[in-house]
Amino acid sequence: MFIHKTGRLLVRAIDPAHLAVVRTTGVDGHGNQLCPFAATGEGEPLRCCLRYAQAGEQITLISYSPFEHRSVWREVGPVYIHAARCEGYTPTGGLPEQLRTGPRVLRAYRADGTMNYQHNTVVTDQADLQPIIELLLEQPDVTTLHVRTLAPQCFLYAVVAD
Repeated sequence: MFIHKTGRLLVRAIDPAHLAVVRTTGVDGHGNQLCPFAATGEGEPLRCCLRYAQAGEQITLISYSPFEHRSVWREVGPVYIHAARCEGYTPTGGLPEQLRTGPRVLRAYRADGTMNYQHNTVVTDQADLQPIIELLLEQPDVTTLHVRTLAPQCFLYAVVAD
């Protein structure tokens, strides 16, 4: 969590309880078996602890949707996680250090869960995302942002005003 002008922001990784079920059952919830492999260390962003994997760490690719409810905006996509339970994500007073810069797509959502196309933002350079996210969450019709990779638009983490 970190402070911004109008309140607090919460950074949300994938829920550890959800990941515990996935790891215990060996299936990602969308019917895909877990197939652990050694990370290359060349840019696999881990959604469990919100950092890049180090070469040799055991990771796996799962299908995941950041929406837990039914929604026409509910997309399922590939995300990397540690194959075994890890320390998870601990708020550091800002965005996750290794995943805090662009290029990224910031998808804006209203309180009712509908996408707010007007405020979707593409960051094409290595800009710090924090001030951009702060400005977007100050909009009265934006309550949640999904931070995604630019090219494949895979989900990284969510940021919510608290």
